[in-house]
Amino acid sequence: MNTSKPSTSAGNLAEAKGFYKLSWLERIAFGSGDMAQNFIYQTVTTYLLFFYTNVYGLNPAIAAAMFLGVRIIDAIWDPVVGAIIDMNTTRFGKYRGWLLIMALPLTALMVACFIVPSFGETGKVIYACATYVALSVVYTTVNVPFGALNAALTRDQHEVTILTTTRMWLVNVAQVAITYGVPTIVIALAGTMNSPEARSGWLITVGIYGVVGLGALLFSFAGTKERVVISKEDQAKVKFSDLFTEVVRNRPLRILSFMFITAFAIMAITNSAATYFVKYNLGSENLVGYYNVISALPALFILPFMPLLRRKLGKKGLLYLSLAVSFAGFVGLFAIPAHHVAMIFVAQLVRSIGFGVVGAFIWSLIPEAITYGEWQTGRRISGIANALIGFFFKFGLALGGFVPGIVLSLTGFDSGLEAQRPAALLGIRALLAALPALLVILLAFIVSRYNLTDDQLVKYGKEIEGVEN
Repeated sequence: MNTSKPSTSAGNLAEAKGFYKLSWLERIAFGSGDMAQNFIYQTVTTYLLFFYTNVYGLNPAIAAAMFLGVRIIDAIWDPVVGAIIDMNTTRFGKYRGWLLIMALPLTALMVACFIVPSFGETGKVIYACATYVALSVVYTTVNVPFGALNAALTRDQHEVTILTTTRMWLVNVAQVAITYGVPTIVIALAGTMNSPEARSGWLITVGIYGVVGLGALLFSFAGTKERVVISKEDQAKVKFSDLFTEVVRNRPLRILSFMFITAFAIMAITNSAATYFVKYNLGSENLVGYYNVISALPALFILPFMPLLRRKLGKKGLLYLSLAVSFAGFVGLFAIPAHHVAMIFVAQLVRSIGFGVVGAFIWSLIPEAITYGEWQTGRRISGIANALIGFFFKFGLALGGFVPGIVLSLTGFDSGLEAQRPAALLGIRALLAALPALLVILLAFIVSRYNLTDDQLVKYGKEIEGVEN
């Protein structure tokens, strides 16, 4: 195993063998890498469709087809990137080097997506497709190695939980900034965000967010140090076929994949339904921003306590409790009458508290599956493991994007109506709460099948590194 090795006195033997304690500077630097990706890519995925249809001038059907095509390319490209990363090492490190190499291209492509070229209609479609596909391809070459970097910093599971907590806290900061900052700045600069006259406002705003993201990526590269990575001898043995064999032989990774599909399908379905619910069921689109911010704000206050909660409750106990809280919130969102707006907001707060912990905590389980696979095979193929999780994560998001359209169609939703029919209103509420509540039950069952304990992980880590108990 290729690890950096400090002196091996009795006091630091564990660290010499991979169980590192990290400084807060390195924890924040690691989390800044994910915050950066949100400032860049999440800004694009949140607003690009609106920009294409209302500012750029694309036909909505063309824009929708393009977004579907990019999802398909993403699904294919993620595992390929994972294998490439595990089969190669950059001069700046195995994983963190990609943050440096791809930082500027990623930022440049983000800005390019919000440029309106002086082409004809066909040319504008080609430009939009080319820039968005290129952005998604480059983003994967940052996102996959960043996900693998977590497992390369330390084997210590408590430290991994702190890393994940820091990472997700900074992600939520970015999401709040994106949700409220982008429209506020665009409107301040252009007077509107909803017409071709807003082009310059969009471009300047996206440029600001891109620069912030670029700086955060460079800080993440500079502030982290890889300590637990695959050796060059084992790297030479990595094959593309490992993409398939790793899922078959690594049971924790397989269970974790189902967790990600289900959890992010819940998240995508809920997010898709929220605007419809507030506009049509509650009857006030002015409340959309207030409703949505409740999804992100609770995590800022709760996530710092996640390492303590894990120690007190255990990882499965923490997940079960969080799922129970989110289930109660979903039940409230489905059952509370629409005219009790304050109570609905309370139910949304409860749901956000519970599911915010679930959505953040499951990321900390990926290094566990990587350690188990290394104990099985002797190879720490972090890139492939994170790429496979990325594939299932995006598959869950794709399901979450597909299901709402089907449900709205089947229940008679009509965008031309200011007041929807009762069946459509019921369909919207079912998307927002009933279907996610059922999926929460399924997710709890999947969690019950995950049997990798902290004691086992310590044992496996010591066996891998040859540390005596």
